[in-house]
Amino acid sequence: MAAQSVIGVFGGTFDPVHFGHLRLGVEAIDNLGLGEVRIVPAGVPPHRAAPFAPAADRLRMAALAIAGEPRFVLDDAEAMSTGPSFTVDTLTRLRGELGPARPLCLLLGSDAFAGLATWSRWRQLFELAHIGIATRAGQGAGQGALAAPLAAEFAARHRESASCLEGAPAGSIVRFSMSALDISASAIRDLLAQGRRPRYLLPDAVLDYIGSNRLYSREPDGR
Repeated sequence: MAAQSVIGVFGGTFDPVHFGHLRLGVEAIDNLGLGEVRIVPAGVPPHRAAPFAPAADRLRMAALAIAGEPRFVLDDAEAMSTGPSFTVDTLTRLRGELGPARPLCLLLGSDAFAGLATWSRWRQLFELAHIGIATRAGQGAGQGALAAPLAAEFAARHRESASCLEGAPAGSIVRFSMSALDISASAIRDLLAQGRRPRYLLPDAVLDYIGSNRLYSREPDGR
């Protein structure tokens, strides 16, 4: 039987989605050999404050951002849910939809991976998916920077080659290089709140949507 292509899973608030998010997804596809990346905006993120923009707006912005890139697929299930968006529940849902044999790869930045041991049922993540860690120049996910339980998992599961991803549905950790783009959603929101136009930090279609819907504005009728 031919190996099934690996599906990347990339969650976050995407508040708003920007070029840093999109480059991470594209470089994960290119460096890890993924067939596609599921973009999964969170509804109620359990580890951070509530998003500034409503779920419907964040979904629309994500849809605009990935238009024309068929390797990105928007998944709206978590954003439309009223409960917390725990990653383990997202992966459990996707595993139920895609079957037990399809390789899944959860995409995380180095900082997010370093805090993985604080996540709900974090050890179960390895039963549901591989983990791909995006690293920039000068960064790493070495054992020395991790809590002891997570460092032990990293040591046991880390593989140098992404070829391991197609050989099993879950369980390995791989790293991939990502362009060093110093872009953050919080900085974009701050610029918008100051009345400045953060062009070239996010797609024009997303920026136009933000302006049309007065998102992230400090004006009295802004959201």
